[in-house]
Amino acid sequence: MIMDLPTVVMIEILSRLTIKSIYRCKMVCKLWYLILTSDPLFTNMYHLKRSSDFPSILLSINDFVRLLVELKADDSHPVHRAIVLSPMFHLPSPKFSWGNMTLIGSCNGFLCLLNGRRYDVDHRIYISNPILGEYFEVKLPEWDKRIRCVSYAFCFSKASGQFKVLRSVVRKSVGSPKVSELEVFTLGANEKWKNVGKAPEPLCGLFSKVNINGVIHWMGCKNNDNIYSFNSFTEEVQSLSPPRGLQTPLLGLTLGELGNCLCLSDDNHNQYIDICWMKEYGIAESWTKQRILKDSIQADIRGDKFIPILLWKDGEILMQRDHGTQLVSYNPKENKFTKVKVYGGTGATSYTPSFYSLKTVIGECFQVSYAFPKIELV
Repeated sequence: MIMDLPTVVMIEILSRLTIKSIYRCKMVCKLWYLILTSDPLFTNMYHLKRSSDFPSILLSINDFVRLLVELKADDSHPVHRAIVLSPMFHLPSPKFSWGNMTLIGSCNGFLCLLNGRRYDVDHRIYISNPILGEYFEVKLPEWDKRIRCVSYAFCFSKASGQFKVLRSVVRKSVGSPKVSELEVFTLGANEKWKNVGKAPEPLCGLFSKVNINGVIHWMGCKNNDNIYSFNSFTEEVQSLSPPRGLQTPLLGLTLGELGNCLCLSDDNHNQYIDICWMKEYGIAESWTKQRILKDSIQADIRGDKFIPILLWKDGEILMQRDHGTQLVSYNPKENKFTKVKVYGGTGATSYTPSFYSLKTVIGECFQVSYAFPKIELV
């Protein structure tokens, strides 16, 4: 019987399960509940297997995070048919409403969420592990009437082991603003925001969710020649040169990350998609263009735009349809697109689930709240 197995072997088996199965296993017995909620060996083993096994995506409805889908293809379907993803895990409903939560970014299983609108005085920022139902409210600086707009980003520095929230502030001025002021909140350090300098031009839009090795990226509103970056370890702003010979203006491209490479995708053409990869980060000469022909996409959606989300299944590129819930998977070896069925959601974001508690990040001195009551077994 499985209960007669050594604990290490039992944890090895449990760490290979889907999230929905893990939640069901919590209800089996007290031993499994303790393993799945408080055993660091399970947490570490699950994290390692999750990174190398199969990825997940968060689905948003009207820009608000709603659902988690684990990208494990159902092998019972023939190759020529659409891929069915299963299972679907509904995020728990916390005391704050998920319906008003906009995703700022995700790192190592933790989400940074905006409650309200960023230009409202009373907006709030939360850090959450939706798998455990934990959340922590980030204390924001007092609102200044001179603020014109703010933007937020979320990052993790592997070098320092710290999670940080980046805040861009553009203040009202006579004429057009010249710069953005940058502030950083480090989780677990203190409740103070630190001024870390200025960005070369004002950021009136949003940071991208592209986070590569602790570096946040975004494109400027005015300067069409640079991609800007913020290194969460050095807390410095730098600029990166885009690929040479771009036919589409930089602001018409989509910034992304595929296989831990910075990418620019151009889907402004009906016949093909261009993806430029920065193979060696920071090296302008390493930009490499890949042209993907759309002729193998089903005719009814061929004219739509598709945005790359992540790499999966031996190098296939999962892409999101710009309008609607449709996902497609591109196989570069066969030069073929396959429809991917999802069940609701109008936006998709790559996500890595984690069973690490927020307490391991912010420490015991800060208050962690729970979205749902803890289950106690006796």
